[in-house]
Amino acid sequence: EVQLVESGGGLVQAGGSLRLSCAASGFTFDDYAIGWFRQAPGKEREGVSCFVSSDDNTYYVDSVKGRFTISSDNAKNTVYLQMNSLKPTDTAVYYCAASRRTYNSGTYYLRYGMDYWGKGTLVTVSS
Repeated sequence: EVQLVESGGGLVQAGGSLRLSCAASGFTFDDYAIGWFRQAPGKEREGVSCFVSSDDNTYYVDSVKGRFTISSDNAKNTVYLQMNSLKPTDTAVYYCAASRRTYNSGTYYLRYGMDYWGKGTLVTVSS
């Protein structure tokens, strides 16, 4: 059974940093797509960043490029999202997600989502 558990959310001032963690079980990163999505109050879910085991690229939505970094520790089966220079517009519930289908591009996953989802962790950025 695939499980994804996020942690690391909280309250931070604008310009600050947070690192989110997603502990995965029931699969390994060798043959999966995995990434981060977010949903702000009153808005649709948005793909933030992901990587796909079938290629060497990392993918980011334009609004976080240069500020957020996705990484993984395969030994710990954990994926991270380092968020720097946070803005109030980054306030959202952040979800970790994964998919067994690795034949799509990261751009596809950021737009259409993935198959498995964590319960989310709240990030609040104050001005």
